[in-house]
Amino acid sequence: MFRKILEGVKVLDFTHVGAGPMCTMLLGDMGAEIIKVEPPGGELGRKLGPGWIGEDCTAYYGFNRNKQSIVIDLKKEQGRDLARQLCANAQIVVESLRPGVMDRLGLGYERLAETRRNLIYCSISAYGQSGPFSERPGVDGILQADTGLMSLIGHPDVQEPCKVQAPIVDVTTGYVACMSILAKLLDKTKGGVGGHIDISLMNAALVLQQTTLTNFFHQKSLPQPLGSAAPYSAPNEAFQTQDGWIMVAAYNGDRWSRLCDALDISEFANDERLVSSSSRVENRQFMRQILNEAFRKKKTTYWMDKLRSADILCAKVAQYSDVELHPQAIHNSIFTSFDHPEFGPIKTVGFPVNSMSSNAQPHDMPPSCGQHSREILEKNGFSAEQIETYYTANIIK
Repeated sequence: MFRKILEGVKVLDFTHVGAGPMCTMLLGDMGAEIIKVEPPGGELGRKLGPGWIGEDCTAYYGFNRNKQSIVIDLKKEQGRDLARQLCANAQIVVESLRPGVMDRLGLGYERLAETRRNLIYCSISAYGQSGPFSERPGVDGILQADTGLMSLIGHPDVQEPCKVQAPIVDVTTGYVACMSILAKLLDKTKGGVGGHIDISLMNAALVLQQTTLTNFFHQKSLPQPLGSAAPYSAPNEAFQTQDGWIMVAAYNGDRWSRLCDALDISEFANDERLVSSSSRVENRQFMRQILNEAFRKKKTTYWMDKLRSADILCAKVAQYSDVELHPQAIHNSIFTSFDHPEFGPIKTVGFPVNSMSSNAQPHDMPPSCGQHSREILEKNGFSAEQIETYYTANIIK
C-alpha cells in the first residue's frame, strides 16, 4: 500500500511555495512523518493569492496535506539550536532556501552530517548549489523563461511570450526531488549512506524539453510557438468546431485517410502535399485551413463520436468545469477532499499512484501555521518546562 510505504520515516521540511512542498507532500502521502518548519508568520506559499481559504491561499492547500507545522524563529540562536535537535531525530531534511542560507544558520548538510552520517539532505534551489547562477533566486515563471520553455508556448501570430499557467516547473522539480530521495532510501537498505542531493528548477525545466532540445542540438533550428500543434507530427493539434475545440492526433498509420473520410474530405487523403505526417508538417497552414473548415460545420460531441468510431485519437479541449466531472477522473478517485473545521470541505488533487486505493484513505488537512508546535516537541522528548521556555522566549509559536 503506497500510503504506508514510508511509515517510520521522519522528514524535516524547511521548504516554501511550490517545488519543496510538492516533494515533501508526496513523501507524506506515502506515510512519512513530515514536520514543516515555518518562520513566524508562516511560509511564503501561504500568502500567494488571490484564491483564499481563510488567511491562507488555495495554492498552499494544494501543496501541504499530510504534514505537521511548527513555527521556529531561526533568527534566534535558541531557535537554530532547537531546529538542529529536531534534525537529529530525522532521517531526511529537505530545504529550499537560497544556497548558503542553511549553512549560515548552522543547518547545512556539512554541519548536520557531522553527527548524522546517514542523513539524507535534499537542497532544492533555482539553479543548483554551485555555479555562476547559484546565488540567483528564481521561481517557476523565471525558469520557464530562462530555459527556453516560454519560446515554445503561444501562437505564431502573437508576439507576446506565454507561460504554462500551472506551476509545471515547480511540480516537476518536486517529483524529481521525491524520486531522488526514494533512491537514496533504497541505497541505504543496500548498505549505502546518506548524502547531499542537489535539485534545481533549472534542470527540471530542461528535462521537460527533452525532445525539443535534442532536435535543436542536432538541427540547430530554433523551435517556434505553434499554438496547440506538435512540431514533429500533423495533424496533432486542436481544431475549432461549431461550439468549441477538439484536439486530434491522426498522424500515424492510415489515420489521416480515415480522418479525411470522417470529415467528408476524402479528396485530400492522397494529396501529395498531405500524404505523410512530415509533408503535413511542412504544409501545416494548408492542412489547418482544410480541417478547420470541415470541423466548424458540426459540434464537438458530433465529431467526438464520429472520430472515435473511426479509431482516431481525439479529445474535447476541456475547461476545469469539465475536468471536475470527467468520468475517468472520478473513476480514478484522483480528486480528494478534507474537512476544514471552519470552511468545510476543501477539494484538491490527491495522490496519483494507485489513486483509487490511495485516496480512499483520508488525507490530513494542510496544517495551520504552527498548529503542531507543542505536539512535535513533546514527541521529540522535550519536557513541558522546556517547551514553555521556548514559548515564553518566542522561539516557537
